[in-house]
Amino acid sequence: MLIAAALMLVALGCADNSSSDEPSEPDTTESASADTAPVTTAAAPPSTTPVEVIVDVKVTQIPGGPRESTVSALREGMTAPLLPEPLVSPLDVLSGGPPPDGIPSIDAPEFERATDVGFLQPQEAVVTLTLNGDARAYPVQVLLGHEIVNDTVGGEPVTITYCPLCNTAIGYYRQLGDRIFDFGTSGRLYNSALVMYDRQTESLWAHYTGQAIAGALTGSQLELIPMATVAWETFLDEHPNGLVMTRPGGFGRSYGTNPYVNYDTPNGSPTFFGGTPDPRLPPQTRVLVVRHGGASVAVQLDTLSSAGVLPLDLGGVPVVAFHLPGTASPIQNQQVAFGRDVGATGVFDPNVDGQALTFTRMPGAASSDGPGAFTDDQTGSTWSILGRALDGPLAGAQLAPIEHIDTFWFAAAAYDPDIDLLDAS
Repeated sequence: MLIAAALMLVALGCADNSSSDEPSEPDTTESASADTAPVTTAAAPPSTTPVEVIVDVKVTQIPGGPRESTVSALREGMTAPLLPEPLVSPLDVLSGGPPPDGIPSIDAPEFERATDVGFLQPQEAVVTLTLNGDARAYPVQVLLGHEIVNDTVGGEPVTITYCPLCNTAIGYYRQLGDRIFDFGTSGRLYNSALVMYDRQTESLWAHYTGQAIAGALTGSQLELIPMATVAWETFLDEHPNGLVMTRPGGFGRSYGTNPYVNYDTPNGSPTFFGGTPDPRLPPQTRVLVVRHGGASVAVQLDTLSSAGVLPLDLGGVPVVAFHLPGTASPIQNQQVAFGRDVGATGVFDPNVDGQALTFTRMPGAASSDGPGAFTDDQTGSTWSILGRALDGPLAGAQLAPIEHIDTFWFAAAAYDPDIDLLDAS
């Protein structure tokens, strides 16, 4: 993995806003279908506090390497001669309809400053991550039409992926050793989830796990980047100088419109899913999956929503999960911004500079009330859904994010049949 430059001090820039049209609200009669220490003082922010940088809107991209001399699992088949045995049966990898790159990835994303964005609604879902102080947001209304963004964040080559069929956004470093990759859509699905391919070897990769399932790189594993899906207003409140991916031109996509109307339904039937859904929950129940230290657990979203904060134990390692109402489901209403409120989640190491913290969600908190929604019981500091202390003795501290996935139950159980399901009781 490339190491980011020590300093990223560059001037503010302005991006071209190719479309600033804001969708109108639909008619309501329409069917909507890092650790335990003394209390830290405000005068001395914890050492875990990240240094945020202001990044120019014209991002210099790190390109993938050239096409390598390998047999293509994408074009010649998963069991083509000279290829390793695939990790999954070719019979379980189904065509989704479009050919390779029929859903075009975004390989040269363009950005604008968060305060300049005019095409997003406050409650609309964006996928966000911060690397080396570089905060980015990727509107789900754009990801619906592209599913993959090859980008460079904080000086690191990354791939942002989103699959509407399993309702999952996951980010990866697109580098293995000294080799840098970029990814496209293969037109195939495994367990009703996106199958990617890398353009350097044309191996096939499972988006849900970041593992190469067929091709020259079979068994290789990409490193995951913790991300979160939150309301646009949340990102804007916390990162007004952050960069937001714009609507790209030239693709003929109707950004802001959801092609999967009413798909976000617990009792719905997964599309292109050849297996038998795990009977513990209805297949398209929304769950939070937390993976850490070789252990994994699934929490029904309704359970987390009711609790506000849930402490979890993963193989003896304590983590804490947050839920904040106010984020619209992008795959329920005809307009992405106006789906039902599913809220946002965050999962973190609850320790700051050696101090173990416990948390409470403020009564009635929602993204529309501003970023401060949680308090810790030890210092009374106020925290956001993105794990940042906004006020109080720990102001400026950042909880270390833990790998988590917002997804549907059928996908969580299909990729990890032995996953623990937290009992709602």
